Amino acid sequence: MIHDPSRHEPLQPLAWSEDRARLAIGQIVADAEERFSPDRYWPPHLRDTEDNAVEPFTPLYFGALGMIWALRYLRDAGAAHVLGDYTPYLAHLQAANRRWLGEEYGASRGSYLMGDTPYLLMSHAADPTNSQLCGELEQLIADNIDHPSRELMWGSPGTMLAALFLYERTGEDRWAQHFRLTARRLWSQLQWSEEFVCHYWTQDLYGKQSTYLDAVHGFVATAVPLIRGRALLAGAEWSAWLERIVNTISRTATWQGTEVNWRPYLLVREGESPRFLMQFCHGAPGFVICLGDLPTDALDPLLIAAGETIWSAGPLTKGSNLCHGTGGNGYAFLKLYQRTGDSKWLDRARAFAMHGIAQTEADLRQFGQGRYSLWTGDVGFAIYLWHCLQGTAAFPTLDVF
Repeated sequence: MIHDPSRHEPLQPLAWSEDRARLAIGQIVADAEERFSPDRYWPPHLRDTEDNAVEPFTPLYFGALGMIWALRYLRDAGAAHVLGDYTPYLAHLQAANRRWLGEEYGASRGSYLMGDTPYLLMSHAADPTNSQLCGELEQLIADNIDHPSRELMWGSPGTMLAALFLYERTGEDRWAQHFRLTARRLWSQLQWSEEFVCHYWTQDLYGKQSTYLDAVHGFVATAVPLIRGRALLAGAEWSAWLERIVNTISRTATWQGTEVNWRPYLLVREGESPRFLMQFCHGAPGFVICLGDLPTDALDPLLIAAGETIWSAGPLTKGSNLCHGTGGNGYAFLKLYQRTGDSKWLDRARAFAMHGIAQTEADLRQFGQGRYSLWTGDVGFAIYLWHCLQGTAAFPTLDVF
């Protein structure tokens, strides 16, 4: 099968309620503020650790920085009343994150989701003319251009996205130059598969060399900044990128009848079989989200079929979170609603939202605490609820920072 039914559960038949969605956002924010500690930030959750760790997590992806980012986003969007100002904790938190990275800090400090880059991006938003801060960001982006992971979490695609956000924020050409330099370096690093007749990247990641296709570490994640920043590229340059993106996505799709999904890796390691998942970080939901703004209809039949497959598979059992939960899969429906204007996709996104609210409440009863994380926890899901209310589809830290 092209997804694992044991990872999914039947959709609860809960009618969409704006009041219930707004209440859930407020409850998630209130709980997060109540559980904050200036010394310990937020307590880790058992679902985010395999060794019962008690030390607080710090990165943007699944730690305290992501919590601060999300609370600020919800406040600025008018989605929730946030009482606290967590900005004064950024410097102390950044130092704690460097300690968390440990020996990996030197090689990974530029990481977009785990390293220093998002800390400086948040500080820059409050002080965009600070020359020292801008210089530090430039150095991080430049130093990360040859990171061997070649993926969004740790590598140059992530810092290319950071450069794009900085350009959109300031209009300064230096950030556009960093974007273009990174794009050209990534182009030079593409490899060719005779078997699949398409281009791909390798990732030196966690002690292994991989050929990820997915929406965090893989090919389609790198398409995000390229699609968003295409106006910064020469016309012929973007046309060449577009051809390669469409070709690789088309040729790596796996069909089963009318349903479609993508394997995590292009090239399966010796002795392994393709393992299909149906979540943002591995599988069709991430492909739809990452390609939702692609400026051609060449992949539309594929993306719509992927949306039908996500709906057929149902909500995920891992909770309501974005990376591998019901909220993340629901964003694919929001992207399809934005792309097609067909209200059935908004209805499906809202159906997943109501199911996710029930999941969040059940997890709180089971574990006695919320899940304090942007990508893997409750505040990310609260942002999803807000976008379901608005009928918009800005995936946190990919589409908006």
